[in-house]
Amino acid sequence: MPPQQRADARRNYERLLAVAVEAVAEHGASASREQIGRTAGVGSGTVRRHFPTRHALLDAVFHDQVEGLAARAADLADAPDPRAALLDWLGALTTYAATFKGLAEALVQQTGSPDTYCSTGRLTAAGAPLVQRAGPWLAPGVTIEGLIDLITGIALVAERYGDPPAHAARMWDLTVRGISPA
Repeated sequence: MPPQQRADARRNYERLLAVAVEAVAEHGASASREQIGRTAGVGSGTVRRHFPTRHALLDAVFHDQVEGLAARAADLADAPDPRAALLDWLGALTTYAATFKGLAEALVQQTGSPDTYCSTGRLTAAGAPLVQRAGPWLAPGVTIEGLIDLITGIALVAERYGDPPAHAARMWDLTVRGISPA
């Protein structure tokens, strides 16, 4: 949010974002923007000014998690073991996607949309150098896009279990054997 905005606009944005985080956690990526506005006590025009699209809303909701993952990828970029660094980062992505309801669904929704979900690009850009460095240890044809799709699928299935992060971690561990046999 630009700092030059009026104080009431900043308050509306912060209130909308707080309500949106709760709504997405409860209802997933398809949480109603109109209901978010009603709960926050603002009109639909205010919601649309701050979040003109569903993708803009989801980018704001998941911003901190996605930036945390990007920072982790940057920290791992020069790790001495490129394969271990990639698997560490992908494990963290799996945990995030399974923990934060709606993230995996949001990653799927962006496919084919003219209004691209920016966080997908951020995750792809963050993970690509790790995949490139780990290349000699990966099966032929493995790409960052394919890995993000795979993790998205794992997270979507894991949402159906009592402990999604634990289930996703088990599925990821099983998958690693096929992606990069030791």
